[in-house]
Amino acid sequence: MPLENQLLKWYSINKRDLPWRKNNDPYSVWISEIILQQTRVSSGIQYYKNFMERFPNIEKLSTSEESHVLKAWQGLGYYNRAINLHKTSKEIINNLNGKFPSTYRDLIKLKGVGDYTASAISSICFNEFNPVVDGNVMRFLTRYNGIKEPIGSKKTQNKVKEIGKILINKTNSPGDFNQAMMEFGALICTPFPDCDSCIFNSKCKAYRKNIVGKLPFKLKKKKARKRFFNYIVLVDPKNKTIIEKRIKKDIWFKLDQFPLIETNYKVDNIKKISSFKKFINSQNTLIKTNAFSKYNTKHVLSHQVLYISFYIFKTEKDIPLGIDLSGLSKYNFPVPINNFINKKLF
Repeated sequence: MPLENQLLKWYSINKRDLPWRKNNDPYSVWISEIILQQTRVSSGIQYYKNFMERFPNIEKLSTSEESHVLKAWQGLGYYNRAINLHKTSKEIINNLNGKFPSTYRDLIKLKGVGDYTASAISSICFNEFNPVVDGNVMRFLTRYNGIKEPIGSKKTQNKVKEIGKILINKTNSPGDFNQAMMEFGALICTPFPDCDSCIFNSKCKAYRKNIVGKLPFKLKKKKARKRFFNYIVLVDPKNKTIIEKRIKKDIWFKLDQFPLIETNYKVDNIKKISSFKKFINSQNTLIKTNAFSKYNTKHVLSHQVLYISFYIFKTEKDIPLGIDLSGLSKYNFPVPINNFINKKLF
């Protein structure tokens, strides 16, 4: 039996019962695909359910405040995905008469929609023959075809895409085929597979050559960049503090934070740093040097390691337009700041 038919047969028996597979609605498929770009299915299910409950359709999403969308996205990371979802929903409602694009060519024009997402939506929802290439598909097809080139290269990605095109065009159900490839990679052709029980082991080049553990071939990752974040947490006599929005187009863009001083090294005494003195002077307040505490943590991202310190200072004067500590839950903080707030260290 040809690979594509065998794969579809396996999928019809073994596919997981996932909430976004209940129908072929492009909005729900779009939301699920964006969530799953950086999130495991097991974790993504609840995030998807919560998001859909909050924004059940594209009209609701487009008319919501961006801050509310970011709040619903809290914990998923890569917040630009949520910002782009919100922008794209407005684009569809305002400029496309509220109608979701039905072709790959038009889908890929949308903000935050790349080849993978456009292929998934166009095939699952509109029956277009566009193969998806995600990490699961890349792992499955490079092993099956014995492709030894680095998977990070455009050449290898194009090669796998062409293999996918040949396979998908032999089927009658492109949406099911794409989901079958992703599902097989997620459940069977995993990073540590049980190849002896795999239905494709007799044809899999990696298995026959005993190189499954070496594929897909990945170049060594670049060393993660180290960054040092020093958050200044001022607490006035009325238990109010200062919150600002992160405007730098960097990690956590548009999220809230305590005033931040980023340094190129680990700070031993923040009070000796000129930027700290400048910040305190700008607030026109005095800090109580004997009412000071510090909390350190480490936060690892895909290409960065953040060494974070929270410096809590009591002030002698009230903070004008300060934010009450009891109301911090209303704000959109990144995970390490939320964790700090939840520890109630101030």
